[in-house]
Amino acid sequence: MTLQLGDTVPNFTQQSSEGEITFYDWAGDSWVVFFSHPADYTPVCTTELGEVAKLKGEFAKRNAKVIALSVDDVDSHKGWIGDIDETQGTAVNYPIIADADNKVSNLYGMIHPNADAKVTVRTVFVIDPNRKLRLTITYPPSTGRNFQEILRVIDSLQLTDNYSVATPVNWKDGEDVVVSPKISTEDAKQKFPKGVTEIKPYLRMTPQPNK
Repeated sequence: MTLQLGDTVPNFTQQSSEGEITFYDWAGDSWVVFFSHPADYTPVCTTELGEVAKLKGEFAKRNAKVIALSVDDVDSHKGWIGDIDETQGTAVNYPIIADADNKVSNLYGMIHPNADAKVTVRTVFVIDPNRKLRLTITYPPSTGRNFQEILRVIDSLQLTDNYSVATPVNWKDGEDVVVSPKISTEDAKQKFPKGVTEIKPYLRMTPQPNK
């Protein structure tokens, strides 16, 4: 299955390190960051899972839950979590889906046969409370992810869902944003009382409206 932006992501019921999970029920009305791992007891994954545990509070501030997947069973996950906690100085505080049968990996298109037919690639899915897929980033199995970037993307998505703006290159929360090209400059000046700077007729900047 190939999931594309705007698609409704599929539901599933699967065992995890925290018991059986039905994805839609678990997600509730939260945003979800769902990220896959090639296998348990792999070095790059160990660092990633530890980092996400440390950042769980940052995700929670954004009404986002985190959930991982690895193509091994629950017992393997639980043993691996002990290693993660020990080596990364944290405590894994979110579920890791057990996907030894590749059910979820195939459902979400995490197996890329030309990369490696036996393991998932490192995919990140950002899913909104309406179960819509809003972002995918796919890394090769050898490259660890930057979860600060995932937080930045969630900030951008939540901002641009609520205001007629877009976020420019390398934008971070609190910086100026781009006025939507669908709005005239005159209307933008009314809509954004903090001010509008017209660099070009199609490129207008304004202070972040919710700050």
